[in-house]
Amino acid sequence: MVKTTSTPAGEMPFLDHLEELRWRLIWSLLAVLVCAVAGYLLVTRLDVLGLLVEPIKPFLRGTKLKYLSPTEPFFITLKLAVSVGLVLASPIVIYQIWAFLAPALLPSEKRVIVPALYMGLVLFALGVLMAYEIVLPMTLRFTMSFQTESLEQSIVIGEYLGFVTRLLLAFGAVFELPVVVLILSAVGLVTPEFLASKRRHAMVLITVLASLLTPGDVITLTIMMMVPLFFLFELSIALSKLVTRRRRAAAAAAEAADAEAVEGEAESPYPGLLRDRIPR
Repeated sequence: MVKTTSTPAGEMPFLDHLEELRWRLIWSLLAVLVCAVAGYLLVTRLDVLGLLVEPIKPFLRGTKLKYLSPTEPFFITLKLAVSVGLVLASPIVIYQIWAFLAPALLPSEKRVIVPALYMGLVLFALGVLMAYEIVLPMTLRFTMSFQTESLEQSIVIGEYLGFVTRLLLAFGAVFELPVVVLILSAVGLVTPEFLASKRRHAMVLITVLASLLTPGDVITLTIMMMVPLFFLFELSIALSKLVTRRRRAAAAAAEAADAEAVEGEAESPYPGLLRDRIPR
């Protein structure tokens, strides 16, 4: 890595920022590449495909998923390896992003964002787990219950995996709502008063989002996604209140310290000397 220089004020020049960003991207891509190789080993040895196919097995009536091209099994394995590699490399990629952005953040913001990143991983896993264990079986049971007397299923592996991937990622992503609100509150872009005032708008938006993200049963699955989203929105408001209260208390304490320092400077026979000692 190229050594960077700093200005007298301690700031990194613009070109050095670009150089650091380049190296962060390189390390992230290398991590994804190495983890994709590890993902290929996991896919071929631990039967990851079988894990994804398991929810639909009760509805296949003893048959297997189909493929339409001689090369499709290879590319399916390759796509799964890359997907597993992205999951394995995500902590490294997140660390590289954090290492690039952290110098621009205040210590109080870092104390909030670091736990939020760990909480984000847990919430994403909970969303994926809920989709896999509850939502996916219900979706398959509902969608495959129509016209069973007139139609015979012939499900293709590529279409099925795309459907499963979209569903799992959708639930994992929407479970990240508290993390997003927590980070925005930490940097002062969102306040709990603003979120509470937009609760009705959020309910409408959550309803529309749930209906768009949930395939299959429009009523059941939409409600199943709406309920966690409403809970996550209220949790986001509570977390925003906690973070905002601490941020305002810290700002008030800093202002009080500055006011006390200025008052002491006015009473000091050497005001300039005291001002120079005030940390900035």
